[in-house]
Amino acid sequence: MDKLTSDIINAHGGLERWKSFNTVSAHLVQGGALWGLKGKAGVLDDTSVTIDFWREAVSHAPFGSASRKSSFTPDLVELRTTEGELLESLANPRDSFAGHKLETPWSDLQLAYFAGVAMWTYLTMPFLLAEEGVQSREVDSWEEKGETWRRLRVEFPPSIATHSTVQTLYCGRDGLLRRHDYDVEIAGNTPGAHYVSDYAEFQGLKFPTRRRIFPRQPDGQALAEPLVVSIDLDSIVLT
Repeated sequence: MDKLTSDIINAHGGLERWKSFNTVSAHLVQGGALWGLKGKAGVLDDTSVTIDFWREAVSHAPFGSASRKSSFTPDLVELRTTEGELLESLANPRDSFAGHKLETPWSDLQLAYFAGVAMWTYLTMPFLLAEEGVQSREVDSWEEKGETWRRLRVEFPPSIATHSTVQTLYCGRDGLLRRHDYDVEIAGNTPGAHYVSDYAEFQGLKFPTRRRIFPRQPDGQALAEPLVVSIDLDSIVLT
């Protein structure tokens, strides 16, 4: 494992501690321009998410209404009632985004897919870097906000559904993440600069509780507006 990769994982609580859990759940308050742009304003403004560490599986509840919840895996997304009755499903959901641009509206099932991919990536990072097939290496450092951030180039295998094959992580001297860059492939490869902050420790692992995502320019600099997505997390519980 690349030394920077190891340093980042250790700063967040270490791989052995991570391996002692199976799931994480959190309460989310979300905002930003993306949801309205996709025709889904308000659907996931205030919800809870549960993810599985050992397989790519995510559920959001409520999903739009108190009686609905989502179920995401890379090969299938579903909307169900809180009692488990199937309402809608979509197999091979990533294929449904072919030809999409940033402004292309989403169906509820496409929203469930995106939200599943995003939150599984966010809540398993940086421990996801230790997964089989994930390759990472340190690249040139980056100056921002009066700090020097070390950078890690990460390449994901096809077996992991995430924003883009190649992503970049930025970390401070303490090994904690400051920023996470990717291109949203299912939205026309839209480039994003995702800032994380307000770390808190839960059951021996450290999670950022504030996330803000902005457009990223070709030179790597982030635009100050619009705010594409905001995510605030609390009530994080590991089992």
